[in-house]
Amino acid sequence: MTQPTNTQRRQALALAGAGLVGAPAMLAQAADAPTPSGTPPGGASSSTRPPMQDPREQYPKPPFPAQRQEPPGLTARMKPRPDHGESSYVGSGRLKGRRAFITGGDSGIGRAAAIAYAREGADVAIGYLPAEEEDAREVIALIRAEGRRAVALPGDIRTESVCKQLIEDAVKGLGGLDILVNNAAKQQARKSIAEIDSEQFDATFKTNIYAPFWLTKAALKHLKPGSVVINTVSVVAYDPPQDLLDYASTKGALVIFTKALAKQLAERGIRVNAVAPGPIWTPLQPSGGQLPDKLPKFGQDAPLGRPGQPAELAAAFVLLASQEGSYMVGSVLGVTGGRPGP
Repeated sequence: MTQPTNTQRRQALALAGAGLVGAPAMLAQAADAPTPSGTPPGGASSSTRPPMQDPREQYPKPPFPAQRQEPPGLTARMKPRPDHGESSYVGSGRLKGRRAFITGGDSGIGRAAAIAYAREGADVAIGYLPAEEEDAREVIALIRAEGRRAVALPGDIRTESVCKQLIEDAVKGLGGLDILVNNAAKQQARKSIAEIDSEQFDATFKTNIYAPFWLTKAALKHLKPGSVVINTVSVVAYDPPQDLLDYASTKGALVIFTKALAKQLAERGIRVNAVAPGPIWTPLQPSGGQLPDKLPKFGQDAPLGRPGQPAELAAAFVLLASQEGSYMVGSVLGVTGGRPGP
C-alpha cells in the first residue's frame, strides 16, 4: 500500500478539522429546520421562537381577575390561562429514549415538564388526582403528538400503597424508569395557625413529604446508574410567608430530604436534585393556595413584577434530567423571578 505524503496528511487533517468546526452549525440548522409536514420539531421552529424580550413584559402581570376554584383546580378555568410551553418549547433530543414519571403532571409545573420531556424524546407517565382527569387528557394528547409513549396514572399519593402501585404501573407502562419527578403538592393558605386543623396539616405533609419518600423508595429498585430523581421544592423554603405555615414547612423539609438523599444515591450513580420555583401561575393558586384577597396581586412583589409561568421552569427540569447535568448532585435550582431563594 502506498503511504500518504506529509502534504496529503496535512490536507486530510485540514478537511477533518473543517468538518468538526462545521458540525455544530449543521446540527443547529437541522434542529431549526421544520419537518416536511410543516410542523417544526419540538413544537416550534426558529422562525416562531420568541425574540429577545423584556422579562417584565413577557407574560401577564397583576392585577388578575378575582377567581376561586375548589381544590385541586383545573387549568381551563384559570384567567388568564397559564403557559406550559405548548406552542413554544423546542426539543433537541436531550432525553431520547428516557422514561419519566411525573407526579402532578396534569397541570402547572408538572405539565410543563411533561411537555418538555416528550419533546426532548422521553416517554412520559403522569400521576394526578381523579378530579384532574380533564387536564390529564390534554397532557396525554400533547405527549402522544410528539410520537412518544404516554401513560395516565390517576391516584391519591397520600397513601403508601398507592405510591407503590403508581411506580409499578409507570414501570409497566413505560417499560422501565429513568426519571422520577416528585412534583405534586398540596397548598392551602391560612391566616393563622389556629385555622390549620390536623386534617389539613396531615394532608399537606402526606402529599408533600411522605409521598416523595414513598415514591422514591419504591422507584429505587428500578433506577439504574444514570437515572435521576428531581423534587419540586419552593422559594418558600427560604422565605416562608406567614400564611403558608404548613406548606413552607414541608418544602423546607424536602430541600433537606433532597440533599441528604443525593449523598446516599450518588454512590449508586443516581443523581438527586431539586427545582425551587418562585410564585408560579398554576391551578394551585386559585384553588386555595393564596388567600382570596391576595390572588389578584399574585406575583406582584417579585422583582420582575409578575408571577412566573410553568413554561419558564421547563428548561431547569430538562437540565437536571439530562447528561448535561451529570455533575449536579444535591443542587437546588432557583427559578424565582428574583425572590430570595437558593
